[in-house]
Amino acid sequence: MAAQYITGLQHIGIPTNDIEKTTAFYHELGFETAFETVNEAAGERVAFLKCGSLVIETYENHQAAERNGAVDHVALDVTDIEAVFAEIKEAGYPMLDEEIQFLPFWANGVRFFTILGPNREKVEFSQML
Repeated sequence: MAAQYITGLQHIGIPTNDIEKTTAFYHELGFETAFETVNEAAGERVAFLKCGSLVIETYENHQAAERNGAVDHVALDVTDIEAVFAEIKEAGYPMLDEEIQFLPFWANGVRFFTILGPNREKVEFSQML
C-alpha cells in the first residue's frame, strides 16, 4: 500500500503563540533554522528547525494549546503524492483534505494532504517538489 512511497519522517508540526520564543528554545537545544517563510493563506509565520535529520515545523497561529498533546501533526515524506492520495482515499481513511494541497515552501514548494489518525492525531503525507 502507501508504505512503498513513504521514505521516513519529514517533520513534526508544532503550533506556537510566540515564534521567537519557540525558535530560541530549539536553537538552545542545538537546532538550526533551515527555512523561514510566511504562509500567506493562513497568515502565519513559519520556521523549519533542523537538528541532524529531525525537522520541526513551528508556525505562529496564536492558537497553540500549550499543554501536553499540543503537537499538531506528524508529516511523512513520500515520493509520489498522487499515488499515496489515491490509495489513502480509496482505503477510506478520514480525509481532512479533499484534494492535494500546495504551499510555496522550500525551493520548489510542497504538495501534501492530511488524514485523521485513530487518536484524532493528524497525519500529513508530504512531497517536497
